Amino acid sequence: MVLFFTSAAVNPAVTLYMGKDKVENEDLIKYAWPQDIWFHVDKLSSAHVYLRMPDGMAWESIPEPLLVDCAQLVKANSIEGNKKDNLTIIYTPADNLKKTGDMAVGQVSFHNDKRRVHVPKRENPIVNRLNKTKVERQVDHEQERIDRIKVESAVRRADAAQQKKAGAELAKAREYEKAARSYDTLFAAQEQDAEEEEVEAPKKSVREWEEDFM
Repeated sequence: MVLFFTSAAVNPAVTLYMGKDKVENEDLIKYAWPQDIWFHVDKLSSAHVYLRMPDGMAWESIPEPLLVDCAQLVKANSIEGNKKDNLTIIYTPADNLKKTGDMAVGQVSFHNDKRRVHVPKRENPIVNRLNKTKVERQVDHEQERIDRIKVESAVRRADAAQQKKAGAELAKAREYEKAARSYDTLFAAQEQDAEEEEVEAPKKSVREWEEDFM
């Protein structure tokens, strides 16, 4: 079972979730989404809390109120950490988690960087607000991944089609501009030739016109 929470620290609200036990945590490590950010108490046992970032949010610049919500939820779900003040919470993108076969259930390491946030003490109003939104749900992780990939693929195809259309329209506009410039150049050349002919043609006298007529 997975526990879901809603944080209204930002607008629109975002989803936080965590496994009910260490066995469930293994599935969350395996199936976390690319936009999920993992939180844990540093050097202590705690729940693995994930933030599902909305579009446009970067993990290096998570808004402070939302970061506090995540940290408080992690602290509240650590048996030892919940009783202590001045904790350090570590967080990193889910795809930065490293899991090897020799690790214990629920244990992880990291490929690259992680960040830290300091929690001076438990903030009951925050924890209570989050707990009021808690929903427990059975999740088919494999099907959820399949559905997510389908949606992401559809979005990529739509973006590619839009870019192709925009490229075709730009190419058409450039061809039109090129043709217009060529026409303007040709028209200007014709005008110049006509002017030169007028200048070069000698003016005839009245007698010369009469002789031509005769």
